[in-house]
Amino acid sequence: MALTFSGVVVDSTDPATVADFWARALGWSGREDGARGEVILHPQQGETLYGPPSIVFQPVPERRSAKNRVHLDFSSSDQAGDVARLEGLGARRVDVGQGDDSTFVVLADVEGNEFCVLDEA
Repeated sequence: MALTFSGVVVDSTDPATVADFWARALGWSGREDGARGEVILHPQQGETLYGPPSIVFQPVPERRSAKNRVHLDFSSSDQAGDVARLEGLGARRVDVGQGDDSTFVVLADVEGNEFCVLDEA
């Protein structure tokens, strides 16, 4: 028997807002509102990839108070362009100790969840 990765769950004080950011960032149009207030995003056919994984944004009462213990990485063939686009959607650059010579850019989404944009080149 083998495990199949099906998705990531992110705690959020405002799941709809964070899901909206990530739907625009990834170009995913599949969205479901769960019974417990969570918002589930997944790609539709022809978008980034099709099928699992999904990203679930589940509501929690507390705000994030420390560095993420898990973060998402995205590769890009146009890192500068994608970083600029993500910043236009509300992401901001953050320093987690990556240094000036890094080949990746660390950003935070609209609730401060860190993620990286890696340069494919």
